[in-house]
Amino acid sequence: MNATALLRRDDDSGVATLTLQSPASRNALSLAMIEALLDGFAAIEADPAARVVVLAGEGAALSAGHDLKELQAHRNDPDHGRAFFERAMARCSELMRAIVALPKPVIAAVEGVATAAGCQLVAACDLAVAGADARFALPGVSIGLFCSTPLVAVGRAVSRKHAMEMALTGELCDASTAERFGLVNRVVPAGAALAEARKLAAQIAARSAATLAIGKGAFYRQIEMPLDQAYALAARAMLDNLLHPDSAEGAAAFLEKRPPRWEGA
Repeated sequence: MNATALLRRDDDSGVATLTLQSPASRNALSLAMIEALLDGFAAIEADPAARVVVLAGEGAALSAGHDLKELQAHRNDPDHGRAFFERAMARCSELMRAIVALPKPVIAAVEGVATAAGCQLVAACDLAVAGADARFALPGVSIGLFCSTPLVAVGRAVSRKHAMEMALTGELCDASTAERFGLVNRVVPAGAALAEARKLAAQIAARSAATLAIGKGAFYRQIEMPLDQAYALAARAMLDNLLHPDSAEGAAAFLEKRPPRWEGA
């Protein structure tokens, strides 16, 4: 299946929605799906009209994680799948890093399930909105495959003990539990996650794109640093932001009680 069939992009007023379109596989992250997502995010990064991204899934899942049928098929390779497994894991990790590195906010809209690498996908996004019927899990332990790479993102989004509880038990947690854990920002009525995510995206898209890029980049760089290094990096980011024309425009607009006119908007 080609990338266009796997992933649909819709744009509206600065918000680019990427929808995974493989409902029969519960939007499994096959290598082809991962490549389609990498291409999709690269195109959005190069498009100045796209200011915020919403990530959604068609059907009963955002994503059920890696495509187990694809992985199992490669066990018949001469190397028992080693080369394919290495490539699939590397490209999936690259996808998660690309979401974090993207200088535009990414919001997951979750209906149905987000499990294993699909849960990792949610955790990698900057924000997440879940429908009330959404479910989340790191179920690999149940089939003898511990969710080590999903824990990289999940373990940075929630507390260590919550992350390990998910990985050690493999049990599904409901949307309210995911909100309590900090995996999602808000829970809305079932079926309303995409609309709420787009509403949130539209609110963010009205901000300065340059300011969002500076702020997002600084947040993820400093969050893993010791306190003194984090403050030094954040101070440099604030300086860069203060010297950007949008900062001067924003302050002037506030003082003059008028809407700001952002650069490039």
